[in-house]
Amino acid sequence: MIESLGHFVTGLGVALEPTNLLFCLIGVLCGTLIGVLPGIGPVATIAMLLPITFYLTPVAALIMLAGIYYGSQYGGSTTSILMRVPGESASVVTCLDGYEMARKGRAGAALAIAALGSFFAGILGTFLNVLFGPEFAQIALSFGSAEYFGLMVLGLSVSIVMSHGSMLGAVGMVLLGVVLGSIGRDINTGFPRLTFDNPVLSDGIGFVPLAVGLFGIAEVMRNLEGGSGAAGSILKVGTLWPSREEARRATPAVLRGSLLGTILGVLPGGGSILASFTAYGLEKRLSRRPEEFGQGAVEGLAAPESANNAAAQASFIPLLTLGIPPNAVLALLVGGMMIHGIAPGPTVMTEQPALFWGLIASMLIGNILLVIINLPLVGIWVQFLKIPYRFMFPAIFLFCCIGVYGVNSSSFEVLLAVGFGLLGYAMSKLGLEAAPLVLGFVLGPLIEEHLRRALTLSDGDLTVFVTRPLAATLLALAMLAPCLVLLPQFGKRRKEIFQEEE
Repeated sequence: MIESLGHFVTGLGVALEPTNLLFCLIGVLCGTLIGVLPGIGPVATIAMLLPITFYLTPVAALIMLAGIYYGSQYGGSTTSILMRVPGESASVVTCLDGYEMARKGRAGAALAIAALGSFFAGILGTFLNVLFGPEFAQIALSFGSAEYFGLMVLGLSVSIVMSHGSMLGAVGMVLLGVVLGSIGRDINTGFPRLTFDNPVLSDGIGFVPLAVGLFGIAEVMRNLEGGSGAAGSILKVGTLWPSREEARRATPAVLRGSLLGTILGVLPGGGSILASFTAYGLEKRLSRRPEEFGQGAVEGLAAPESANNAAAQASFIPLLTLGIPPNAVLALLVGGMMIHGIAPGPTVMTEQPALFWGLIASMLIGNILLVIINLPLVGIWVQFLKIPYRFMFPAIFLFCCIGVYGVNSSSFEVLLAVGFGLLGYAMSKLGLEAAPLVLGFVLGPLIEEHLRRALTLSDGDLTVFVTRPLAATLLALAMLAPCLVLLPQFGKRRKEIFQEEE
């Protein structure tokens, strides 16, 4: 551990070199911008900038690309809180309570909590990378497809139990999400599924039109329902800093979200989206005020924002120590390393110590730059709330359409987003939550992939899910969670907690 700290200090010297510091600043600025703009995302941005890195040093190139990735987690909360439009995929959960805080006149406080929570999570994630990176990577290696299957099923099970309203409605939303996620070509056979012979659907439904439609466009429809939309708009900005009570409630949520995000960020296929949903569910389960979740709970904002940023930092651990990219963004970073003739894996730490520790140290500097950049911007962002809603809603709708179209230059996806907006509006009228649907959409393909892979490796033997202790434990917990609702005490309390207010 002491040796690792010594290497980290050496890495700080590399990261603080003027050229590397400049590209760290460029990376986090680009990340913040693409986080604010819905639909672009770090994958598309890094893919476009990858050829440019050929003209940079390997350290500067990777520092910039990494800054874009974790910087996007900061910026994604801005439009989620102010307009209920998720700027980045991991910010979907932020819409649930962050936007409600803004509607209650706490927009400035919500933005500050998101920025400070992300900052703490980033710092904690960086130091955990330094101290326990190889150990975390070894734990991740112990997860096989059977364990991943159990983890994903547990995530869906908990989302059903902790959702508002009836469990039957939540189950329906999860199943609908799984069905929507399965549209497209089969990953093994290439056979089209649920495409209705429409070639546009052969690649499946994108996450961006689904999220922007269910949250952004549906919110515009709800706000316009009464006429001008003034009843649903944010009429009061409030102070730009959280109150003492809000800070007291946010602190433990930030800590739990950071630790949970660090753990889940190491696992391939988990990443920021799973971390934010899981952190939200955990806080709702532990809270003494679960009825406030979805109504502007501070914990419901602080925990997911911390979790998604910690997961972004932790996802570098398997890449740098094992050469295994846990998500699509870091797979592109592997491409950036290969452009410079660097083979990702354990040899990077020994053969390229300046690159390895310089990149780790740059995360600390990048998070400091991000909080310096984002906190002053809070006052600028909240000024948009003073614009009358009759002028705002066309801009929000146009913003959503441009973001969706910009991903694949597809007008069909814009129509899909509008269709999902209508679905989200109808769901709100029926008292159904969008979060279980989104989680089912994200985890459904992963559940199918790991189920089929586990059965392939075991020659079709279903006992693989019970003979592996960790997989059996996760599946047992997944089955136990819904059974708790059948207990009279828990079921009655849940009904009282999640009863919708008129």
